[in-house]
Amino acid sequence: MNKEISVIQYDPSYKNRWEAFVDDSNNGTIFHKLQFLDYHTPDKFNFHHLIFMQNDNIVGVLPGGLTNGGEIFWSPVGASYGSIVTKDLHFHTCLDIVDSFMDYCKKMNFKDAYLIPPPLIYSHNYSQNLEYAMLYRKFDFELHYISHSIHLNHTNFLDYFDKTARKNIRKILRKGDLEIKESQDYESFNKILIENKAKHNVKPTHTLEDMIKLKELLPDDIRLLLVYYKNKPIAGSLLFFCNKKVVLCFYNMLLYEYENLKPVYLIMYETVRKAYEEGYQWVDIGVSQDTSAEDPMTPSLNLIEFKERFDSRGILRSTYHYKFEE
Repeated sequence: MNKEISVIQYDPSYKNRWEAFVDDSNNGTIFHKLQFLDYHTPDKFNFHHLIFMQNDNIVGVLPGGLTNGGEIFWSPVGASYGSIVTKDLHFHTCLDIVDSFMDYCKKMNFKDAYLIPPPLIYSHNYSQNLEYAMLYRKFDFELHYISHSIHLNHTNFLDYFDKTARKNIRKILRKGDLEIKESQDYESFNKILIENKAKHNVKPTHTLEDMIKLKELLPDDIRLLLVYYKNKPIAGSLLFFCNKKVVLCFYNMLLYEYENLKPVYLIMYETVRKAYEEGYQWVDIGVSQDTSAEDPMTPSLNLIEFKERFDSRGILRSTYHYKFEE
C-alpha cells in the first residue's frame, strides 16, 4: 500500500537524485536543474527547493525560493520556468502532490504561492493533470503570457514560412554575404545584446559573466549562433536546448544599423534547421508581450506578426497562484 506523499526541503545530499529525476521526468527542463541554478551567486536568492517523496522514492521536485521576508513562495526563482516536475503520473497522484504542497505551505505559514510551469509543448507525453489538480484546489491565475513556438513537423519546413520569410531567406542564402555559425564569442554577442536592449530601454537578463558561466555549467545545452557580415558579428541568438523536445531562443538580437540585411531571418532559418536535424519537436521563440505597456499581458502585435512569418503559433505560459488564508 502506498504511503502518503511527504515534502522535504532540498539539501545537497539529494543533488544527484534530483538531477537524474529531472532528466527522466515528463515535464522537466534545464530551468529545473540545480546545475542551471548554480550560475547564480549564493546570496542572490533565498532558494527553497522542495522534494516530494513516496515510499522513499522521489515522485516530484519543485525548484523555488522565498520572497517578502519568507512569506511568499515562487517557482521559478532565477529561471524562466518552474513549478512541479514529475514523471507521467495518474491524476490521483498529481492531486496528492498538490495537496501535500499546500499542506507544506500552510505549515510554513506562507501567505502566497506562485508557480509557472513550462508550456504544454515541453511535456514528453501531453498531460495537464498537475494543472487541473491546482485549479481543482482553487489556484487562480495571476498572468497569462503568449509564447510563440514553431512545431517541427514538416521536413520541408521552409515551405511553411510565409512568402516574405521565404523570399528573404532564399535571397540571403543565394547572395552569401552573411555567414551564420555556432560560436564561443560571448563577448561580441554581449555587445550586440546590450546595444539592442538599450534601444528598448531595458537591460539584458544575463550579464556576460552569467552567459559564460551557464555555458561552462551546461556546455551541451547552451549554444550561441552568430551572424557575420564581412567578418563582423552583427546578430546572434542564445539557444537553450531545454529538454529532448524543445529548443528555446532566449535572445534574438541584431545591430540595428544592419537591419536592412535581414540577419534575424537567417537566425530563424538556421535555428529551425538545426533543431529539426537534431530531432527536436518544437522551437520556442519566446514571449510576445509589449514590455512598455501598463498591462503586462498586452500583446506586441508587430512582434507577433513577425514571429508568425515562421509558422509559429501562440502557446500559453501561465502563472498559477494560491492565496492562503490569514
